[in-house]
Amino acid sequence: MPAVATFMLPDLGEGLADAELVRWEVAVGDSVELNQVLAEVETAKAAVELPSPYEGTVVRLHANEGDTIDVGRPLIDVEVAGDSVQAGGSGESVPPADPAESPQAAPDSDPGSAENATRTPVLVGYGVAEEGTSRRRRPVASPADEPADAVAPARPLASPPVRRLARDHGVDLAEVTATGTSGQVTREDLDRYLDDHMPVDETVAHAGEVDEERTPIRGVRRRTAEAMVRSAFTAPHVTEFVDVDVTPSMELLDRLAAHRRFAGVRLTPLTLVAKALLVALRTHPSLNSSWDEQAQEIVVKRRVNLGIAAATPRGLLVPNIKDAQSLSLHDLAVAIEALTTVAKAGETPPADLVGGTITITNVGVFGVDAGTPILNPGEAGILCFGAVRRRPWEWQGEVALRQVTTLSLSFDHRLVDGEQGSTFLATIADVLADPMALIALS
Repeated sequence: MPAVATFMLPDLGEGLADAELVRWEVAVGDSVELNQVLAEVETAKAAVELPSPYEGTVVRLHANEGDTIDVGRPLIDVEVAGDSVQAGGSGESVPPADPAESPQAAPDSDPGSAENATRTPVLVGYGVAEEGTSRRRRPVASPADEPADAVAPARPLASPPVRRLARDHGVDLAEVTATGTSGQVTREDLDRYLDDHMPVDETVAHAGEVDEERTPIRGVRRRTAEAMVRSAFTAPHVTEFVDVDVTPSMELLDRLAAHRRFAGVRLTPLTLVAKALLVALRTHPSLNSSWDEQAQEIVVKRRVNLGIAAATPRGLLVPNIKDAQSLSLHDLAVAIEALTTVAKAGETPPADLVGGTITITNVGVFGVDAGTPILNPGEAGILCFGAVRRRPWEWQGEVALRQVTTLSLSFDHRLVDGEQGSTFLATIADVLADPMALIALS
């Protein structure tokens, strides 16, 4: 006998208590299969697709796109055959409240069949997968194979980006002619529809009526804003600046880039700045600490998980390199390149976004000379690296054009006093001004 299984928002790890519903990939009345993506949610750490632990028919969505949902709260109800409730997932089965209101459940496969015997769980709390595959594809049935009453409510096939674009323009995808090989609406299909149904003169006239644009702050951007406000008003910030002649460091980078040891490795000024910071921490460990509010104690960390602030499609993220203190210059360069590449692709795993102990933000890539960065919550210091520019500089008793940058260090005055912060920043500057210090201080 059919029953309704309620799928709760699972624990997505990293101690996160809630997630924001970015978009639904199904609607009430849709038939869903095991592992079919139900929705995309976003936590403070990552965007996650939620696969279905059930086969059946969607009878209720418990939240709207943009809602924040607590872990363990109902997300979606699926009407399933009785045995399918055991297929996987963290849901509970209850009889339908009113059979007249719930669509007929899709027939379930035999739980003892060979196909089901090869399925194994993929994520704790939800989803099962077939061995040797990453995700089952949704079969696309021909309208001729379906009864007439089933074709009408069928949801058009389209990728999430196409659905998002259609939603932004207020377009019902059912009205768009699909030309995709599997019957899906493609981006080109939607563009053609928009060209035909949104004349240029109407678009311009509409644009002229709007004198402001509002952007909802959600997901990572909202969490980042909340964290920055909390940090700014709980940690007493101090920021100090120093200008540095980094000409010797730039010359060293050129020499290292030509060395066979660094063949295929992307060496940047940020690599040397990161190495200089790690060297300075050996004699100034107070900058690698945190404040225990409850115990009113300073906690100095032995491991350095070096955060690198990165602008990503999801907003500002600060993934960190674990145990950076143990890396050679070569390995540090490789780690920084991998970290930034993954971050810019929007694929940073949640584990890389927690546990940071100190951060570098590189505003020089934007042509900015300096800044007063706000501390990552829980960290004692953040180093801001400005643009490297040719400037007049006193060198060997004369004025010469040298490559100069500005470093600024913000630190938590509860953990780091003025002398500690100043000498730490000066040590980094000394290493960059004379990279031989990398050997002397190592």
